[in-house]
Amino acid sequence: MNITGTHIAYLHTCHRKLWLFANGIQMEHNSEIVAEGKLIAETTYLDRARKYTELAVDGVKIDFYDAKNKVVHEVKKSDKVEQAHKAQVMYYLYVLHKNGIHEPTAILEYPRLKQRDLIDWDDDFISQGKEWEKKALSIIQLENCPELIQKSICKKCSYYELCYVVEP
Repeated sequence: MNITGTHIAYLHTCHRKLWLFANGIQMEHNSEIVAEGKLIAETTYLDRARKYTELAVDGVKIDFYDAKNKVVHEVKKSDKVEQAHKAQVMYYLYVLHKNGIHEPTAILEYPRLKQRDLIDWDDDFISQGKEWEKKALSIIQLENCPELIQKSICKKCSYYELCYVVEP
């Protein structure tokens, strides 16, 4: 199984969400918040599709990659799970490095917040990427879904209704 950037983001957000997503239960298509995030990414930088390419490698899909400068551009709606976003981008850089693109960098952008985080290559991304893949696979391969751990971010999650359904 190829581990994707989404798997890594969910690894850093919620193990239950990671397990559900990886085991074919995908709720993102029902989420207004996810749709709003996609709209922001598509409409904020209108010339980006012309300037940069979409890149798919080892199951990872990068929407905006500047091949000339080896820069990944990742657009996010909010910084509520910023650590998960950073981990996702670091994982992208690890995958690029693993595929012969040396010292790639990334720009993590939050247009609504007018914030940009630059992420420079670090050789530690290699060991982190391998460790995250191993940890993600161990969760994905669990026989049963991990228990619910209530977090403040749950109410905005596309899996909220699934996790918090109460049967009469």
